Amino acid sequence: MLSHKHPSTKGRISFTRYFQEFAAGDSVAVCVELSLPFNYSHRLQGRTGKVLEKRGSAYYVEINDLNKPKRYLIKPIHLKKIEVTTKK
Repeated sequence: MLSHKHPSTKGRISFTRYFQEFAAGDSVAVCVELSLPFNYSHRLQGRTGKVLEKRGSAYYVEINDLNKPKRYLIKPIHLKKIEVTTKK
């Protein structure tokens, strides 16, 4: 888990990640931005899930936790889009 940022990037945020858009059904990973508050447990760091919908400026994401689907409302700066590959 991330505990601190590199001194040259401390306090800075990426506007590209802050204003990124996701569509319903996109696969995302939770990547906590340490410069902004993250109101959930840091156990979510690195978890993957699907975007269900957009609510205001945040996204409703469904993440499996011990095979139980749980839903979280997460700001886009804490999310990173991932590509899902299927095995042939």
